[in-house]
Amino acid sequence: MNYEPNITFHNIGNSDAIKQDVLDHIEKLDQFHDRITGCRVVIDAPHKHQKKGNIYDIRIDVLIPGGEIIINKEPGQNHAHEDIYVAIRDAFNAAKRKLEDHVRKHSVHRTKHHPTPGHGTIVRLFVDEGYGFIETEDAREIYFGMDCVAKGGWDALDIGMQVRFIEADGDKGPYARTVNLL
Repeated sequence: MNYEPNITFHNIGNSDAIKQDVLDHIEKLDQFHDRITGCRVVIDAPHKHQKKGNIYDIRIDVLIPGGEIIINKEPGQNHAHEDIYVAIRDAFNAAKRKLEDHVRKHSVHRTKHHPTPGHGTIVRLFVDEGYGFIETEDAREIYFGMDCVAKGGWDALDIGMQVRFIEADGDKGPYARTVNLL
């Protein structure tokens, strides 16, 4: 943890045990995002019930590069949150989920990359055998089969037609796995 967390008590007395519990939870957040720059936690007991205990409100603001993750576990009908430790645990579990979602959405390693379609011209076509060749813009020849032509366009193909394709590497060299007429 390379930052000083800010823990505030509102409508409740300051407690070293509660503060230590919050600090332990904050330290565990670093496992879910390694670039946390700050964390603010507000513990509030807004409701003063005479016959029932207080339902605690926990707010967590986690600062990360380029943004902020905000968790506001407002007191509702969840009477488990009459226990301050349960309320803190639930709020930090929500923070962990949001941090995991943020990392998943913004991680380069987890982003699915789609291949860039190539453009070319059909230069050889063997209709009876069900295959042909596309000449790419850099003068390479790419094999394609009848089953790779999109939307039943095999019958419409002719030499000299412009196509867009997705190239893949095969055992015998490059081939077009998807071919679309332009």
